[in-house]
Amino acid sequence: MHRPIDESGHGAGDGAGRGPVPPPYRPHPVPPVDSGGRSARGAAVPDPGRVDPRVLGALFARHGWRRRGGAAGRYGRWTPPGSGPGGGTSLLVPDTLAFPDCEDLIGEALTALARSGTPSAREVLTGLAVPSDEIRWWREVPTGPAGTVPWPVQEQLRSAARKILLAGALAVRGRAGYHGSRHRAAAQAALEPVVVGTDPGGRALTAFLPVPPGRPVAVRLYHALHAAREAVDYQRATGGMDAFDSAVEAGVSRELTEGLVALVRGTEGARVALAWAPAAGVPEGCAARPEPVEFSPGDLPALREASARYLTDEPSVPVRVTGAVVRMRRSGPRGEGRVRLRVLGGADVGHVRVTLDEEAYRTAGHAHLVGLPIRVVGRLESRGGFRRLTGASGVVPVQVDEAERDRLMKSLHENLDFLEEACEPEEER
Repeated sequence: MHRPIDESGHGAGDGAGRGPVPPPYRPHPVPPVDSGGRSARGAAVPDPGRVDPRVLGALFARHGWRRRGGAAGRYGRWTPPGSGPGGGTSLLVPDTLAFPDCEDLIGEALTALARSGTPSAREVLTGLAVPSDEIRWWREVPTGPAGTVPWPVQEQLRSAARKILLAGALAVRGRAGYHGSRHRAAAQAALEPVVVGTDPGGRALTAFLPVPPGRPVAVRLYHALHAAREAVDYQRATGGMDAFDSAVEAGVSRELTEGLVALVRGTEGARVALAWAPAAGVPEGCAARPEPVEFSPGDLPALREASARYLTDEPSVPVRVTGAVVRMRRSGPRGEGRVRLRVLGGADVGHVRVTLDEEAYRTAGHAHLVGLPIRVVGRLESRGGFRRLTGASGVVPVQVDEAERDRLMKSLHENLDFLEEACEPEEER
């Protein structure tokens, strides 16, 4: 059964000749078929006429299938991972479409894959139905009964994978040592098409990034992971942190180093590998078959120091924010107060908090009551994740079209208590 990334799943081990890889969690585009060659939902296997046999062969090899005979350039006989020289399923697959029976053989192979209970068969069909770049994580952790790992350890792997993927998506939006809440909504939206899965033992996880739109994230992570590895090596050899400063341009950030710390912590070692979608080719500037990037517990001090360095060194950003007032608080009937704005423009964050003097606070309240946003100039502080605006000045209402004004007024009527809590302590997040 397929599940989101924050739940457990079923699959196989790592790829690249080390065993089968795990299946994705999202519903498979090619469900198992019945005796008539149709799926349980009535959907057929992929159209054999649209399948490139070279792509099929590359996916077989990636997911641990072995070629056992066949004339080179004509046909190949593939067997699934774990099958002996004379046992298990074998599929006869053409190397090209140059022969009359090629399409028939591909169709038979696809039907057999859809019927197969071999986890890697589903992986191959996924790669054919939705060409995807693959990112794999492995953690060397002590195992329990039957080679499995405890549930909390599996959760640590999934959490680390989420952080690393999000760091890559954030780096696509912009280079920064610390992103905080900037670009977060757009980065999370970019990861929505991703499908993921873990192996039965919970020591490995694979993410499938469809091409498009996921390739920019995969490419950015390729460069960022190698840059992080080089920066760690430099720090361990020289004690200097300069390499982490230059690694920001490659996509390294506090978010990535925190993800790597979460991946390595509590293990004997961890590694991350990328594999490009055969149907899409190799991205420019990337190795055709990237080697896994490995990290060990000895790397943790350097990664933690880099994470703290990125947090403190990222400067505040001057901005002119336009936002709708969604919360107002102050300790008494007069004096300065705090305002929470839903950002409409001027900053790549969803909400900001700002402290206003008495006159500006009154202006913000009046603008909200008549359904208008305000514009305010200040500096977006990195402390707290770029959620706070300091040095606020120039607070003025902003005219908007009638549709936006009506929507803001509707929001006011739905939240009539936005001023009633003015005397309650504000929870800082």
